[in-house]
Amino acid sequence: MTRPREEPIGLLVTGTAKALSRAFDEALANAGGSLPTWLVLVSLKRRAWGTQGELAQALGIEGPTLSHHLDRLERAGLVTRTRDPDNRRVQRVELTEAGKAAFQRLRRAASGFDQRLRFGLGEDELHRLRGLLAQLRANVTDESEPAT
Repeated sequence: MTRPREEPIGLLVTGTAKALSRAFDEALANAGGSLPTWLVLVSLKRRAWGTQGELAQALGIEGPTLSHHLDRLERAGLVTRTRDPDNRRVQRVELTEAGKAAFQRLRRAASGFDQRLRFGLGEDELHRLRGLLAQLRANVTDESEPAT
């Protein structure tokens, strides 16, 4: 059996994704955060969620997983949770001042990481890359028909 001349595209994309993920995790850790912290903080900063369940759905995670992250963020003083007076089963989540400061710190880290990724790429190349990545995703999901 002969070996392929080039690495299969799936392995190349997977390896690249893992390297990018590790590097992004490191950038967030250097700023005092983590990916779950960043995702929760950015989601709370973008809008006020009616319930903790709505926030979990928006993040694409299960309620118990979000509860675990929120417990940690609340202990760190980054978020507060309060019971809805009209429905005691519903908890509202808000950023504290420390949470807003953490968001700013992590936003700078995420922005710096994005600039690092863009190094040496022009706008046309970035546009093409976005299109290629969208096409790869569409090829393996039901998001759209593959391009011809």
